[in-house]
Amino acid sequence: MQIDAIEIRHIRMRLTAPFETSFGVESDREALLVCVYAGELEGWGEVVASAKPLYSYETVQTASHVLRDFLLPDLLKRPFEHPADLEARWSSIRGHNMAKAGAESACWDLWARSQGRSMAQALGGQKDEVLVGISLGIQPSIDATLERVQAAVQRGYGRVKLKIKPGWDVEMVGAVREAFPQLALMADANSAYTLDDAPLLKRLDAFGLTMIEQPLAHDDIFDHRKLQAQLETPICLDESIHSPAHAAAAIELGSCRIINIKPGRVGGLQASRRIHDICAQHGLPVWCGGMLETGIGRAHNVALASLPNFRLHSDISESARYYHQDLVAPEFVLKADSTLSVPDGPGIGVTVLPERLAAATLASQRVGR
Repeated sequence: MQIDAIEIRHIRMRLTAPFETSFGVESDREALLVCVYAGELEGWGEVVASAKPLYSYETVQTASHVLRDFLLPDLLKRPFEHPADLEARWSSIRGHNMAKAGAESACWDLWARSQGRSMAQALGGQKDEVLVGISLGIQPSIDATLERVQAAVQRGYGRVKLKIKPGWDVEMVGAVREAFPQLALMADANSAYTLDDAPLLKRLDAFGLTMIEQPLAHDDIFDHRKLQAQLETPICLDESIHSPAHAAAAIELGSCRIINIKPGRVGGLQASRRIHDICAQHGLPVWCGGMLETGIGRAHNVALASLPNFRLHSDISESARYYHQDLVAPEFVLKADSTLSVPDGPGIGVTVLPERLAAATLASQRVGR
């Protein structure tokens, strides 16, 4: 396909409530949106880099630079036959996976629309609904946590993820498990612990967690192997996995039993599919992580999660979980069985609303015709 023009938008949206993890608090969500145009067709993607380099070294500003000066000129200069080809085509640009994923996902949307296919169909998805859960940030007290969990359960969520950090872990998780003995629970540390904390983390085995996500350093695979050998609870790797090669290495080492796939973290939808396939071949389930996406990124994630080895609740959630008004219609609505419907319209299957987009836009730039 030949791209005629590309637009980048820097947006900011207020979250329904501040979201706290072990590395900070977010009240507003900044992101970049990419729209690619070919004739009468357009395709939308989202760059999930944040304003600050906390979860990742990438930021809105670094992603804007890489898009503007490298990825988008390449797209305008050279057509692509299939969006899956872009992963290899951009491999000479080291890192900057979130920038790559935003541009690549826009091309996937455009290509799927040109074929009259949904994103799920284009990616090889097989489900009409995907299991989803909710991620709860760190709360001011255990009582406040229990209230938030109760509200999530009443809303219909079948799995709750609890953010933990040193001093906010065993007692809090134990209180939630006691109050909700049958609820699927997991804990997410966002790299807040070291291997010296293994005895403390082992105490979490008593609570029947689905997994402990990324307990050790964001760039570690080896120490996670040592920790997994000491725990009954499966370790899920998130920040450590930036490529299919990382996933294969972690599996071979025995560093985890589950992998969280975030397209932005691993460089796009094609890399995500390859990690999905590697995990399926080794019998490891995967799930799709969330990065506070707008409905654009959420639509891509829902389509990805329709692939068969996404066997666990994904952190996709309904639109209203994070935003009073999403950028798309229809918005994603939680169903009673803790699922979201997979859009079946062309491309991502949702419409970007111009008036809401304009209200959220801080700056925009169009290149090409």
